[in-house]
Order: sequence, then C-alpha cells, then structure tokens
Amino acid sequence: MKMLILSIVSMLVFACSGQHHHGHGHLSANNIPRDEKPDHHRHEDLRETSTWIPILKYNKEQSEDGSYKTEYETGNSIIHEETGFLKDFETNPNGVLVQHGQYSYQSPEGTLVNVQYTADENGFRATGDHIPTPPAIPDEIQKGLDQIYAGIKLQQERLEQRAKTDPAFAKKLEERRVANQNGQYIGLLENQ
Repeated sequence: MKMLILSIVSMLVFACSGQHHHGHGHLSANNIPRDEKPDHHRHEDLRETSTWIPILKYNKEQSEDGSYKTEYETGNSIIHEETGFLKDFETNPNGVLVQHGQYSYQSPEGTLVNVQYTADENGFRATGDHIPTPPAIPDEIQKGLDQIYAGIKLQQERLEQRAKTDPAFAKKLEERRVANQNGQYIGLLENQ
C-alpha cells in the first residue's frame, strides 16, 4: 500500500514539474504557458478586453398562434425590429415561418447602415443601400433559364397526367412530394 501511495505521489510531482521541463516556464493569469525566452519589452499579462454594451431597450411579444414581435436597441446604436408568423399549414404540416425585420448600426467609418429583410420559404432576402445590386441577366442566359423552367414544367405536367391514370404511380408521386417537403430526395419518377 505504501508503494502505491509513493508511486502516485511520484507521478503527481513529475507531472507538475514537467511543465518547467517542456520549454514552458511560468503560467499566465489564464494558466497559459509562456516561453522562458527573455523579452525585455514584454508587458506582463497582455489581454484583450471587451467593452460592456448596455441594452437600452428590449421588448418581445409572443402570441399563442406563434406570431411574435421583438425589438431591441443597444448602447452602441444598434437597433433591431422583427415580426414573425407561421403560414401554409395546408401544404406544410409544420407551417412556414415568415420573418420581416430591419436593423441598423454604425459602420467603423461612421456611416449609418440600414438593412431590411424578409425570410420565408424562398430564403433570406435583404435590401439596403450598402448591398451591391447585381447586374442584369444577359438575354442569352435568361433564354436558357426560361427553357430549363419550361422543361421542368413540362415534366411536372407529364407526371401529373400519368398519376391520373396510374394509381400506384400517383401514390409514388405523392410520397415524393412529401419527401421533398421534408428535405429528402428519392430520385426520378419518370422511369418507374
């Protein structure tokens, strides 16, 4: 038993003294090893600090139907307002969250930046004077996109027509729609 205790104590002493022998000398205030190299210009324990920013205004209203409104303002001139609600329960069992909002802040250059946004089933879309406007789509590319869209629409019409005459295929088509709504992909149906 004495041998076991002596072994444990020896390991602890070795482990504690090992920090000095691995090129790491003193520990900083955050227990981070510092090099032993002499540096006459080094300041003791340099750390970045962050400034505390007060919340000047905060309000959140939540309704039983899932809709909400929230707003806040901080001491460094950030202002944010947002409303949200759920829609489309008929086509999506969980509904679709729709959010509209705006926020503003001061850039490092001192310019006031205003952003308005919408987030829904079509993604996140933001507008603001600081956001670059994309160039117009060239006619050739737009024609190609129109042809792709027409092909997709034609394929959907064919699938719908086949589903009207083939109940088994109609079931597979419905399963595919549900899977797509859930973010899954189950493959093409045209060859089935």
